[in-house]
Amino acid sequence: MPARLILNSDDFGLTPGINRAVEELHRAGALTSATLMANGPAFEEAVAIAHRNPQLGIGCHVVLTDGVPVCHPHEIPSLLGADGKSFRASLVDFHGAVLRGRVKEDEIAREAHAQIAKIQRAGLDVTHLDTHKHTHILPGVARPLLHVAERCRIGAIRNPFEEQWSLKVSRSSAVRALEVRIMHLLRRRFVALPQIRSGAVATTDGTIGISATGQLDASTLNAMLQAMPAGTWELVCHPGYNDRDLDQVRTRLRASREIERQALLACFSHPENPPAPELIHYGALGPFARLRELRQFEPNSGHETFV
Repeated sequence: MPARLILNSDDFGLTPGINRAVEELHRAGALTSATLMANGPAFEEAVAIAHRNPQLGIGCHVVLTDGVPVCHPHEIPSLLGADGKSFRASLVDFHGAVLRGRVKEDEIAREAHAQIAKIQRAGLDVTHLDTHKHTHILPGVARPLLHVAERCRIGAIRNPFEEQWSLKVSRSSAVRALEVRIMHLLRRRFVALPQIRSGAVATTDGTIGISATGQLDASTLNAMLQAMPAGTWELVCHPGYNDRDLDQVRTRLRASREIERQALLACFSHPENPPAPELIHYGALGPFARLRELRQFEPNSGHETFV
């Protein structure tokens, strides 16, 4: 089977400048998918963009750290930081709390469902799930997310593990490369989860671009495309405009968003020089793919009761 590639932008709904970049790139043929932050400051604008670009796959970018919940804080106390109102700001603190059993899986499920349902109530078909800062590398996060995915009729989830072939050409720092290699140690536990093993919730063969986050330029992206083997892959990217709106939010990715936007345009927006992989979004994967193709899939409305 030839290579298939999902071009997915994270952080859709975070700022108007990120939303603008998502729409521009999609219309230029340089983006196929975006994961929407239900608690993002520019959520409503992102929903409007999604509705006027129906070929853009829309996932839910589940936020469990560094942000505010959709649920009432009293419903998810184990997910909250010291202020009792927002998530833990530190990813290290979140990982530590999960590994020590201080974060309840039913509360992860409750908050994830609330974020998904908000997007579905906006009239959007949620094609897949991923997580802010890839927190579902941890089995204690992936398990409840997969439970929610099944009940919300979401047929795919990001495989958050980068393969060695991508890591080799990413030109990442030694520290970042080590982090990605450590993450990869959890891959076997992820693919062994029941929904992944059975295909009830589909995933890709892996991701590209995680190790290059913050420095994904056109040269690096071209090297990844040249090295890509057969299979289904996802490019994780964070394009946007580095503007005043971005200055108002907590993110380490600022100038790099402009670089990634230019890289995507350089590599994918020229029809006379099409990339080798077939470009798809997550709606082409999983148990509902054929129904979507036939336009017979009926996504959840967001008003269903979660159990």
